[in-house]
Amino acid sequence: MADDKEPWGRNVLVEFEDRIAWVTLNRPEKRNAMSPGLNDEMVKVLEAVEVDERCGVMVLTGAGDSFSAGMDLREYFRALDGLPYEQQLKGRRSAWQWQWKHMMAFCKPTIAMVNGWCFGGAFTPLAACDLAIAADEAVFGVSEINWGIIPGGNVTRSLVGAMSLREAMYYVMTGETFTGKQAAAMHVVNESVPRAKLRERTRELAKVLLTKNPAVLRAAKQAVRHVQGMAWEQSDEYLMAKGHQARYLDPEQGRAKGLQQFLDEKSFRPGLGPMRRDG
Repeated sequence: MADDKEPWGRNVLVEFEDRIAWVTLNRPEKRNAMSPGLNDEMVKVLEAVEVDERCGVMVLTGAGDSFSAGMDLREYFRALDGLPYEQQLKGRRSAWQWQWKHMMAFCKPTIAMVNGWCFGGAFTPLAACDLAIAADEAVFGVSEINWGIIPGGNVTRSLVGAMSLREAMYYVMTGETFTGKQAAAMHVVNESVPRAKLRERTRELAKVLLTKNPAVLRAAKQAVRHVQGMAWEQSDEYLMAKGHQARYLDPEQGRAKGLQQFLDEKSFRPGLGPMRRDG
């Protein structure tokens, strides 16, 4: 049962349930297209939810039958295009701020729950989430080529980071759609399940993450993102420093407990289940 359900404005809903924060893009009449107003609200939501004790894992999803149709063509493009550059920048800055800068740096685990339509600009927050689960019936696409633009705003970067080069090239150049099952096969999402089981499976995954040591989990997900593109020598130095940082910032002292339970108590076997975190 939900602990709390809060509106954060017209465009975003937040529901806290057993330390899971369900953040819902709430413009179902527009397939949750991301307008400047929604983007401004999401900046505030992420800043608040990240430090809220009711949140241990954040799930991002969309209201109705869509995750998000991407950027709002009327409010984000046409309404801003004719303005002076400084005003355009002000209207678009919040999109960059939440969709990838803050999402990628979010200190708690994040899961994208793709319940339906996922197009264009929606690929950026999708890729910025740590994990992603889609409904088999979800429809994905980058249709920008069909109406005369390229997938911008880091959408192309998101695709190339998730798909093979050939797959990204195919969908960017043809504008064709693909399903949740295909998205899972191409590693755009971790897995797909029937829509009727999507929330249940997402909750199940979130609860697994909630059993982990928060400080170490935070360091681990940051490490995965940062070692991409590093040389082996740089990665080795970075991961050594990151490991020391995690031990220093970990109030549970999980490393010491894990060694004690494995070596001394014989009560923990790595790879066969989690260690006890309460003793």
